[in-house]
Amino acid sequence: MKRVQLAAAGWAIGGALLVAAVYAASPPPPAGWAAAAVYLAVAHALLATGLRRRGATRFGQANVVTSLRSSLVGAITGLVVASFTAPIPVWMLVALIVPALALDAVDGWVARRTGSASDLGARYDMEVDAFLLLVLSAYVAADLGLWVLAIGALRYLFVMVGWALPWFRAQLPYRYWRKVATAVAGIALALAVAGTAPGVELGAVGVAGVVVALGLLVESFGRDVVWLVVRRGAGVRGVSVPRATRRSNTTS
Repeated sequence: MKRVQLAAAGWAIGGALLVAAVYAASPPPPAGWAAAAVYLAVAHALLATGLRRRGATRFGQANVVTSLRSSLVGAITGLVVASFTAPIPVWMLVALIVPALALDAVDGWVARRTGSASDLGARYDMEVDAFLLLVLSAYVAADLGLWVLAIGALRYLFVMVGWALPWFRAQLPYRYWRKVATAVAGIALALAVAGTAPGVELGAVGVAGVVVALGLLVESFGRDVVWLVVRRGAGVRGVSVPRATRRSNTTS
């Protein structure tokens, strides 16, 4: 167990060094550094807690990939926070978003190939996805309007309702569509971010992409809400997600 914790701590330190290396090209204001540091510290603390509670005996290659993606999300978070007080190099932000989105398809594949899929890995992957959408929607909202924040807020609203209503926390059946909706939202927000770069104008196309992404997420979460309400009314027991597919259940 101690070995697993050391592995997680090592990747947390590696993530901090990665962020520092990225920022060396164009250092953000202090607020950016602070936001990235807070994200990395909280993410590692939550991961370490999860590993300890589940008595994990190995960190797993898939978690290594997710940790790398989490480090990129930390760097993205710092740039987005910095953008609220000073101009940032949009090219750097886009250069971080692209691999962060691409790696989302890699960790699940690695988990299945290595037989290391787990509830914790799926949760870790899901939370990194959710926070990335929240951060990107916050950045895009500055140009398109506060309504864009709904893309990043839906997941957290879902969780908050679960805090108030225990039956809302029932295990949902696996649906690959959740992963598709999340991926579309990430791509749409990435294009919208690229549209804020000097000399780039996505206009109506960029807005339409974000609107479609929001619609897909509303449909996905809405379907889950309906399932939970019907299940409660019928008194049906929760449905377990097959271990081999848990890492793909990342939207809600």
